[in-house]
Amino acid sequence: MTYRPLAAAPEADVAVPAPVAEYSARVGVAPGGITPVWRNQLGGLTFRLSLPSGDVEYAKWSPAAAGVDLGSEAERLTWAAGFTSVPRPVRTARHDDGSQLLVTAAVPGDPAVAPRWVAQPERAAGAIGTGLRALHDALPVDDCPFDWSLAARLADAEDPERGRALAAEAPGIDRLVVCHGDACAPNTLINEDGRWSAHVDLGSLGVADFWADLAIAAWSTVWNYGPGFEQYVYDGYGVEPDEERIAFYRDVWDAT
Repeated sequence: MTYRPLAAAPEADVAVPAPVAEYSARVGVAPGGITPVWRNQLGGLTFRLSLPSGDVEYAKWSPAAAGVDLGSEAERLTWAAGFTSVPRPVRTARHDDGSQLLVTAAVPGDPAVAPRWVAQPERAAGAIGTGLRALHDALPVDDCPFDWSLAARLADAEDPERGRALAAEAPGIDRLVVCHGDACAPNTLINEDGRWSAHVDLGSLGVADFWADLAIAAWSTVWNYGPGFEQYVYDGYGVEPDEERIAFYRDVWDAT
């Protein structure tokens, strides 16, 4: 398994990137109303913005070197928001230095890796599974303009030879859904009552076999809570684990 550094809340003060500061000033957010809440493994940062109206927005900033297309994520969020609870885009921008900004309205809940839920891993893992099933059931495959198919992913494999080998080993499709594309634990939000409330970070959303999402959602509980909680995800989703497809889609995740 390839080690993937986990995204996390910043552990120290972080500098507010100029695009975030400029947007915040434009909408009247005081410097004390800009709170860093997340840093991903690509150097991207997310800030909570407390608006004068009392509303909250989130500003997601990505450096040029990350190679992330936040405009594409905004398109997916706009489409998905018509069917399920995801953040609605407020503003997108690409800056002269190649960095990008995506501002979204707040959605309810805390990430499934918030300290409260890390301390209750069985409950959190079950909510991840239930939330993922609700997402898959809500998003209409026939109307989805986005692709996350195995062929599309393996075409961009880091090792083309491994990509071709995985394509030759692929199991048949079990059930096509609109997948989240990064169904790791931090991207499910959970309400005070312990139920899922929303999904975030849908930059790879697209049509694929549901095991492509579910295998990773369960795997991420090992990274975030430790071993022993994967079955709670499958139970929450309402399906028995298919070990062949789980292993295959985890290999694909490692390769892409």
